[in-house]
Amino acid sequence: MAAVVLAATRLLRGSRSWGRRPLRFGAPAYRQFSSGGAYPNIPLSCPLPGVPKPVFATVDGQEKFETKVTTLENGLRVASQNKFGQFCTVGILINSGSRYEAKYLSGIAHFLEKLAFSSTSQFDSKDEILLTLEKHGGICDCQTSRDTTMYAVSADSKGLDTVVGLLADVVLHPRLTDEEIEMARMAIQFELEDLNMRPDPEPLLTEMIHEAAYRENTVGLHRFCPTENIVKIDREMLHSYLQNYYTPERMVLAGVGVEHDDLVECARKHLVGIRPAWGSQTAVDVDRSVAQYTGGIVKLERDMSNVSPGPAPFPELTHIMIGLESCSFLEGDFIPFAVLNMMMGGGGSFSAGGPGKGMFTRLYLNVLNRHHWMYNATAYHHSYEDTGLLCIHASADPRQVREMVEIITKEFISMAGTVDVVELERAKTQLMSMLMMNLESRPVIFEDVGRQVLATRSRKLPHELCALIRDVKPEDVRRVSSKMLRGKPAVAALGNLADLPSYEHIQAALSSRDGRLPRTYRLFR
Repeated sequence: MAAVVLAATRLLRGSRSWGRRPLRFGAPAYRQFSSGGAYPNIPLSCPLPGVPKPVFATVDGQEKFETKVTTLENGLRVASQNKFGQFCTVGILINSGSRYEAKYLSGIAHFLEKLAFSSTSQFDSKDEILLTLEKHGGICDCQTSRDTTMYAVSADSKGLDTVVGLLADVVLHPRLTDEEIEMARMAIQFELEDLNMRPDPEPLLTEMIHEAAYRENTVGLHRFCPTENIVKIDREMLHSYLQNYYTPERMVLAGVGVEHDDLVECARKHLVGIRPAWGSQTAVDVDRSVAQYTGGIVKLERDMSNVSPGPAPFPELTHIMIGLESCSFLEGDFIPFAVLNMMMGGGGSFSAGGPGKGMFTRLYLNVLNRHHWMYNATAYHHSYEDTGLLCIHASADPRQVREMVEIITKEFISMAGTVDVVELERAKTQLMSMLMMNLESRPVIFEDVGRQVLATRSRKLPHELCALIRDVKPEDVRRVSSKMLRGKPAVAALGNLADLPSYEHIQAALSSRDGRLPRTYRLFR
């Protein structure tokens, strides 16, 4: 016992046998620095006495390298953004996609995405392309959306000429062999099966809400190839589409991390005066249709009880997405709509909290925090060059579908109500933060440069966008919301839909003052 007491006494008083000075309590101590000077315990917020005032580098919030754009004699636009680093991202963006397939079988853009970076006139196989890129530490990718097709490569900047030549060959001289088309069919078939089996229904719901909002026109056409068209699409049909939409005036060669003059020189060498594999560079029949918003409902009755089997299966849910027409990204109201989308926010009920997670957005505070049975409530904003769609996706148990729909319609109505200054400033700050953080990535800068130049022939720099975001006022949000609520809704529903309100009732709720669904009475329950 005496030994324990002795050890405790040494810990409290400090043992001289350990070679340390005993602990003392009293006046503030002075720390000895390597310079020999002594400073008292000064808070970190105060400057040290006797130290010269530092001179810091100033930041004006603007990019030192503006985006340069050159239009070549054949109509091709070349855009570049300088950025320090060993690697660059270069690609070709084309004004083509599923919205231009009205005169074709739906699914051509989906096929072209799967056939990208396959054999060409100079490369016998995809493996040969990958080996060529590997010499420059490069990777490649192709993505298609409803209105844009993008071929991109990230590689060492020293291999710029090789990269641009490879991109030109992939875009203008694909072989499209029977074997490659058959492989694309198999890949598309697998992707469609996966789309219908995956627990996350968001891609399928997005497809359905576009189909409901733009019935059989432009962005309402199928983004994924319908099953019945997989065996019908062949090389001749692909060439017909390529001739009309893969023309120089519909393309942008964009690069980040490269010198503009070098990129223009490579473009003239590989993309000017080149005869494509389909013969002519002149478009014959280009679809210039403008998106026509129709509104409507698309329902898919499906048993969702066995979507995620296992020891802890996912509960059976019914998914609803309600949308209203917003505006195109070329209009001045695009920024207020982006702020409104951020203000609504939302997410899944199991999202972890923390900075930037949007736990103070309306769909969290008013929906997920108040209704424990709601599994998801998330706002989305899809914007195109001639239209836009703001929608809310919600999911819950099939027995509570009616109540869930009413909660969402009430949130739509509240958009045109009072906008708190604090929540608006939070949404604006979060939007600017997300914008700037995304633009830290070179591939994201590349896509931003390419898409903006493709749509507007110029690029708004981040500081210009931030200035527009800061200028959004509460009355701007109320104005765009009121205008949006005057339109017809688009509704997509997936799962057990026995208790889903009728489209007319949803439309009536969005036209009312409080967002309530009309009351229904049943003789038998």
